[in-house]
This record gives sequence, C-alpha cells and structure tokens, in this order.
Amino acid sequence: MTLSILARDPDTGSLGAAAATGNLAVGAWVLRAAADAGATATQGMSVSSIWGDEAIVRLRDGQTAPDIVEALTRGDAGCEHRQLAVLGPSGPGGAWTGAENRDAKGHLSGDGYVIAGNWLASTRVLAEMERVYLRSAPEPQGAFADRLFQALAAGIEAGGDARGTFSAALRVVSRNAPPLDLRVDYDDTPLEKLRALYHRATSPPYANWINRLPTLEDPTRF
Repeated sequence: MTLSILARDPDTGSLGAAAATGNLAVGAWVLRAAADAGATATQGMSVSSIWGDEAIVRLRDGQTAPDIVEALTRGDAGCEHRQLAVLGPSGPGGAWTGAENRDAKGHLSGDGYVIAGNWLASTRVLAEMERVYLRSAPEPQGAFADRLFQALAAGIEAGGDARGTFSAALRVVSRNAPPLDLRVDYDDTPLEKLRALYHRATSPPYANWINRLPTLEDPTRF
C-alpha cells in the first residue's frame, strides 16, 4: 500500500520525509513534519492520521520516538491494522507494523532514518531503500532531499506498492529554512512529477522568494 522513509540530515539537522503509494494523496494521509519536533509516517490498511498529529505533539514535548510508538500503539485497539514510523531531531527512531497489514510489510531503522512499508511487492523494497539511502553519502547544497528521492526511487524500482504507484510526496523541514512540502496526488508517473516540482521549487525565481521567508532561526526575515 505505502512505502516511506524518514531521515535526519547529520550535517544540517534538517528532517525529511518521503512516501509513495498506489492510492490517492499520500502526502496528506501519511507524512507529518515540524522543524521544532520531528517527522512521522502513518500508513497501513486503516491509516490513522491522528497518530501522526499526536506523535508531533509528543515529539515537541520531548518524548523519544520509541516511547511515542509504544504509547500510541498500546492505546489503540486498531493498531494491528496500522503502521507508524517516528523520528525526532536526535536519538533513535521508532516504528510499528501491525500484523493485519497486507504482506509484504515491515520496517527498518538505523542511525538517523526509519523506512517502512506495507502491501509491497516484496520485502526487498525496504532493503533496497535502505541500501540506496546509506550508499548516497551526505553532500552540501541541498543533496539531502535528493537522497530521499533516490531511496524512494529504489523502492519503486524494486517493486514498490504491489498495486503500482500513483502518488508521491516529499517534506523537508529545518530550523534555518522555510518548509518544503511537495505532493503529486494522482498520476501515472508521480515520482518523476515530484522530482520536477522539487527542481522548480529550488530554482529561481521561486527559490529567490522562498529564501527570504521567515524561519525558526530568523522569524523576522523578509
């Protein structure tokens, strides 16, 4: 049904989230991110956007990602039909994959990233996303978002959503830059369209305007 990656840029502290699915509006349903809190992906057979919103609140309160995952899943009778990934601005990520989600399903995590998916062509999708994300070493000048694109593209190339891929989304948040929130809600080639949007959003003249907007580090910038 959905594949996603949450990641933290070790150089800049930026937090990123990317996802794709064989359904509509993956960005609206799945991804949450806030520069002063962290990032989440909520997905599954009975996706709970409530989980995503609550996880951001708890991250902002200083709770750890593993503790948040444990608290949200423990209190939800439908948790076996849902999947959750959480990553804060520091520390390990946390994840949950309910047993009632369709196979192939699962999650992987490591230093500064969490990868999750369900209703996948195979678990190789997750392994390829991890391999490609770790292979693409951090570089300056905005390459963090490209690492997320590469990981998502690798998952899709490995089979992705068993039904095909029709929507994709990218979010990147930082304390010293305005948020980037791009979505392709239904298209035959959503990742290609999303990458085109990203290049347009990070190139003049749009980027010239974005780079003057307020940030958490400089809230009066204009």
